[in-house]
Amino acid sequence: MPIPQDAPAVDRTLLRDDVYRRLRDAIVDGTFEPGEQLRDLELATWLGVSRTPVREALLRLAHAGLVVASPGRSTTVTTLDMRAVWDARDVVAAMHQLAVRVAVPGLTEADLAEMRDANRRFALAIDDGDVEAALRADDALHAVPVAVSRNRSLAAVLDQFTPVLRRAERLRFTSPSGRASVARHDELIRLCAAADAEGAAELAFDLYHSLPTSPEPDVRS
Repeated sequence: MPIPQDAPAVDRTLLRDDVYRRLRDAIVDGTFEPGEQLRDLELATWLGVSRTPVREALLRLAHAGLVVASPGRSTTVTTLDMRAVWDARDVVAAMHQLAVRVAVPGLTEADLAEMRDANRRFALAIDDGDVEAALRADDALHAVPVAVSRNRSLAAVLDQFTPVLRRAERLRFTSPSGRASVARHDELIRLCAAADAEGAAELAFDLYHSLPTSPEPDVRS
């Protein structure tokens, strides 16, 4: 397994969640490719941590469907399974729908301003073809209602299943449909500002549920 040489080491005081996020992001952004073997000792050396948090992170990644872990054997990055993407899409869309429905009555002007700023960054990133910046801005926009909802269980579900969508979303934000999301974000913010909880919730659901997938789905049993 080729290990990147230019990544900074993780501070040894960081929690296991940070190790999980680093490995998760490396899978989502393509640093570790589908089918690639992941060896805990090499990963621990790369991140500058012990093998224990790496092993725990790999188990979490297996639950999220990003790796296949065989006890006593190798751990490999999964291929893009469109059935898993569709399942994750349904769950993530429903969670964002719930978050917006709950959050709208409590959104402040500062919250709405934060969402508008995130959408401006999103639009600039789409125009520049900067997929990573677009994804960060999209996350920031949708994170506002999630935070305002104050539902820890909802946030935990999103943390587990959103990464499964990220591979597909990277394709979305390099396509013309990515630019169309700017206007839909604007409409979502308008509905939130108008205190239309149901309208905003339905649009939040549709933003995720309409995520384009590959034209030839690889549906697996």
